Amino acid sequence: MKIWLDDIRTAPLGYECVKSVNQAKRLIENSEQNNIEIEILDLDHDLGDFAYDGGDGIKLLDWLVERQTFYPIDLHTANPVGRDNMRRMIERYWKDS
Repeated sequence: MKIWLDDIRTAPLGYECVKSVNQAKRLIENSEQNNIEIEILDLDHDLGDFAYDGGDGIKLLDWLVERQTFYPIDLHTANPVGRDNMRRMIERYWKDS
């Protein structure tokens, strides 16, 4: 499964779209419980009106680090500061995965 986290953009063909961090968490947990492989998480940083439901996209990275589940990550955020912050996390925690 490929997961697309974004509040505005339409997911590319073949992706499951979620608009909030908490929706992404539920989809990830459901996939794990049903032995569905997560191929990639493609993340936006700024989740606008959906940030109330778990925060901005970087909060999903925080959660993944806490539980030590290092799925492959791509970023499609247009926010340069958010992208840099997310990249630093990925470089720090995903380096061995």
